[in-house]
Amino acid sequence: MHDTAKYLIHADITAAGVVERSDVVGAVFGQTEGLLGEELDLRDLQDSKKVGRIDVEIRSESGQSFGQITVASGLDKVETAILAAALETIEQIGPCRAEIAVSDIEDVRSAKRREVVDRATELLAAFEEQSVQTEDIVETVRQRARVEDITEYEGLPAGPRVADSDAIVVVEGRSDVLQLLKYGVKNAIAVEGTDVPEAVAELTNERTVTAFLDGDRGGDLILKELAQVGQVDYVAVAPRGHSVEDLSRGEAMKALRDKVPYDTVADADSPEAALEAVATSADGAGTVDGSQTGADETVAESAAAVSRPDPVSPSPDERVAAEAAATGGQETAATPNEDDPVGDEDATEEETSTDETVDPAGLSDHVDAVIRSESGTVRLLDEDLTVLAEGDADDVVSLVESCDGVPRTIVLDDICSQKVLDVAAQRGVDVVVATGDGEYVKQPTSVQVRTVG
Repeated sequence: MHDTAKYLIHADITAAGVVERSDVVGAVFGQTEGLLGEELDLRDLQDSKKVGRIDVEIRSESGQSFGQITVASGLDKVETAILAAALETIEQIGPCRAEIAVSDIEDVRSAKRREVVDRATELLAAFEEQSVQTEDIVETVRQRARVEDITEYEGLPAGPRVADSDAIVVVEGRSDVLQLLKYGVKNAIAVEGTDVPEAVAELTNERTVTAFLDGDRGGDLILKELAQVGQVDYVAVAPRGHSVEDLSRGEAMKALRDKVPYDTVADADSPEAALEAVATSADGAGTVDGSQTGADETVAESAAAVSRPDPVSPSPDERVAAEAAATGGQETAATPNEDDPVGDEDATEEETSTDETVDPAGLSDHVDAVIRSESGTVRLLDEDLTVLAEGDADDVVSLVESCDGVPRTIVLDDICSQKVLDVAAQRGVDVVVATGDGEYVKQPTSVQVRTVG
């Protein structure tokens, strides 16, 4: 009956003597019989399953008895309250005077509702935690694919590009390699402890090496040993007290962009102290060992990575003026190649250059006609800025692939995606002018990207 009951009547018993459970049950039936009429007769209600069995717990202490009565009711509220009040009319149990006081009428369904609410809240929280939002699907798939790309190099955790990349990033452990893979850096290798493996030492003699270590004493010791057994070209460190695996994408990319030559930190107390000294001495505008520092360091490195040296190009001031006239605004450098974040030392020493065959005024006309007019089209230009082909911006990849001549400049009223960069590099395109940068997994060094707002 308890499973189907709507209400539970709870009552307390006090008897001036020693009584047993059978005495209490007998008193309940005997003294309520005929009291409430035939419709609420307790025996008839039990026979029809509208009232459950009478549960009694009784104990005796110092010649008195105390206990509790519980009655399950399937009646409505009014009838249940009448039945509870009838219990309080009992004045004698067995040979002893007694008193029964109803302490509570419990709504079983209300308790079940509370249980339902609590359980539903738990289920909803678990469901929302495990569900994937629509806007997260692309990023979730991309990150899983990158994590699954982790490989081994001579038994050490490494990214898939370590074996064939010209530059590598040396980190401490497997978790650091996994974290960098999530951010698109595929040329990282772990030393797995302070004892630098021979395979890593030999690899550093053949590649451009950036040591990207934790900001603690362990990272300092690994850097010293790595410099003794191998070759270190650049040093990047996590903030003091933080590990590489704890860094966000922005923090990791900033640390790699802010790397300094190893000679700068070789005699310093710690890499952090050397980095602070470099930043202080630069004062936002100077250079250290050929690498630009301060607020413009990121843009300078990015532009150098995607430009080619031009022995007859104009002076830096003239180039800046010409590019400003060509695009009608500030040129935005492409995001650095995350596959190869350490880059080339020679490339970071070069200034951004433009192709001497591009006429700024003519390019500006094409930019106005395609991008600023929001035409939704793309133009392919040759060395003389003559239009080779023109079409819808969505067809830019196929248009570049099928173009008869070799396009040197692409003016695109859309963002520059990875596919556009890849086909531009294959066809020998020098410059892509677009409305913005896409998410690049690999930035071809032969293609310069300019954005126009």
